[in-house]
Amino acid sequence: MVLLCIVGYQKPIKKKKPNLVLIHGIGANAMWQWDKFITPLSSRFNLYVPDLLFFGESYTTRPEITELFQCQCVMRTMEAYGVKKMIVVGLSYGGFVGYSMAVQFPEAVEKLVLGCSGVCLGEKDMENGMFQVKSVDEAVSILLPQSPEKLRQLMSWEAHANISPLPEHEVMCTVNLQERKELIETLYNNRKFADLPKITQPTLIIWGEYDQIFPLELAHRLNRHLGENAQLVIIKAAGHAINMEKPKELYKHLKLFLLDSRPHTKPDSNDDSHKLD
Repeated sequence: MVLLCIVGYQKPIKKKKPNLVLIHGIGANAMWQWDKFITPLSSRFNLYVPDLLFFGESYTTRPEITELFQCQCVMRTMEAYGVKKMIVVGLSYGGFVGYSMAVQFPEAVEKLVLGCSGVCLGEKDMENGMFQVKSVDEAVSILLPQSPEKLRQLMSWEAHANISPLPEHEVMCTVNLQERKELIETLYNNRKFADLPKITQPTLIIWGEYDQIFPLELAHRLNRHLGENAQLVIIKAAGHAINMEKPKELYKHLKLFLLDSRPHTKPDSNDDSHKLD
């Protein structure tokens, strides 16, 4: 197993700064998805931005294709850098990996941010009509676009408003197609919400109001599941791609949560200050 990781982004690693791991979603590599956040965050954190297996130049010859194995690979990489404590931020699929890290390594993960990540989905959600698609195969055909037409369809799902055109060479799935297909399949197949462990780390759940990949209902479900350990922020007029549509608002909420050293208390659910105008 080889996991490529951008470290520090030309900033020296300092022991006094907290360690922050940014985990990307299905799609392009880590640097492309996190590009707008790396420079401002690296001034406050020791920053680690890994490419998950089958993205960028990360690879393995082992047969495991699960978020659990991905999380173990990220942790082994952090251990290789001597990192024992960290905050984890995961977007979409990266949130599945981050949640698994929080479950498997609770002593290492101090805080968790889940961005539009449907970790609490259940096996019946698709057949009950929660999603735009009727099958996992249909989802794969759009999430891993093989043609400009499918790429346009993906973008119509990802973003609520028009965003800058995406470079096809970054987003079109031209390598590791079978492995990425299996990554998506393992998220849905035989998944039961009742089996989702509760984590104890302070958790920020941040979601686009009009997310069509993982509908907002899943954010509320997860918030209820985690109870007092979680807070939910809904970014208005945004879809699934909150990192591209609303990067300034996403960064604002990340900074507030990541740098807040006070004991966590759950905000009033009626407090509109946690929604963006």
